[in-house]
This record gives sequence, structure tokens and C-alpha cells, in this order.
Amino acid sequence: MSNNKKKIALFQHHPECSEDCCNGIIMSLEANYHLQTFSPQAISPEFLKEFNMVVFPGGIGDASSFDSFFRYKSQKAVVEYVEGGGKYLGICMGAYWAGEYYFDLVKDVDCQQYIKRDTADIKRSYATTAPCTWEGEPQDMFFYDGTVFVGDNSKFDTIATYQNNEPMAIIQNNVGLIGCHPESLHYWYTEPYKYLEDRWHNYHHHTLLLDFVDRLMED
Repeated sequence: MSNNKKKIALFQHHPECSEDCCNGIIMSLEANYHLQTFSPQAISPEFLKEFNMVVFPGGIGDASSFDSFFRYKSQKAVVEYVEGGGKYLGICMGAYWAGEYYFDLVKDVDCQQYIKRDTADIKRSYATTAPCTWEGEPQDMFFYDGTVFVGDNSKFDTIATYQNNEPMAIIQNNVGLIGCHPESLHYWYTEPYKYLEDRWHNYHHHTLLLDFVDRLMED
């Protein structure tokens, strides 16, 4: 492993920030980055300063679980890390946590449930794929009650949109947020959700996630 690789801290607390999502993120990014998983107990300014980016993935559960994971000191440590220039990547659950009721990392952006939007094409919480457009190209990306980013689109860069043209993946300064699951693994489409088998992306979405992270690291 090259010592020149930038370092990423990957939050894991199964099932809310699941092993499955962490494994997909590691597979997507490990060619370019050194990744290390961590638990809520590890969060401190001293720990975070060793990393170029912190990642909060998705999983099974409600965003309100935030309060049981992050006491004031650990929440403050993440906020100060980002304010000091550290990169934050949130996917699904981690994207919700960037909103004003949690870490409050994005400005003039409301992190909402896509399924609650009037124009959403998916109206209930279940595992499926969401038709979206990622940098001008159509994709069909794994989705499980993911986030949509509502606000002044001039205040962030939109990387991907849902079918209703609302933002699905955005970058604002040193914060990157994704509502769907580009890190999804092959067995998600064949074991728990076999009805999705013909929608497997053959690892193409891993490449999109790597490109997203590369761009976020450069900003």
C-alpha cells in the first residue's frame, strides 16, 4: 500500500451504518485511498486530524438514531473537523446527518426524504433502484429511502438528480452528499433483493463514487 494515499475514516455502526455499506465503500475507494473504520467511541479531534476525509454511510434505521451515537463532544469534533477543512462524505443516512437537525454542515440546503416529495417517483421505503442522471448520463442506482437536497441550487454543485430533477448527489465546499447507494455490492441484487438482479451495475457505480470522492478531495 502506498504511503502517499490520502486517508479516509469510515464510520461503522451496524446496522444503521452497516458493514455492507462500509464494505462497498472500501471496495470502491481502496485503489486510491487508505480507509480505516471507526466506532462512535473513537471520535475525537485527535483521531479525526489524522484523516483527509470522514465518511458516514447508510444502512437500516432512522436518522434520529444520531442522538444515540453522537454526544455533544463527538458531534462538536466532527463539526470542527469539517469547519477546519476536513472533507465529509455522507451517503443516505450520512447525508441526512449533514442536515440542520444533526451535524448542520450544509448551508441553505434541506436534507429531506425523497419519498416524501410531491413529485417523487418512489413513494414508500423499500429496496429498489432509482432512475437518475449522474453528470448527464442515465443511471439506475440502488435506493432505500434516500435523501434529496432541497434549496438554492446555486449554493452547491449538483452531480446527480433524481427522475423529478431534484438533486440526488451534491458537493458544497468540502461536504459531499449522495442520496442513493453507488457503493452497492453484487449480492444486494441477488440475495436479499433478487427482484433487482437484472439492474446490477457491474461495478460501474463504484467508479462513479470514486470519481465523486476524487473531486471532493480536490475542492
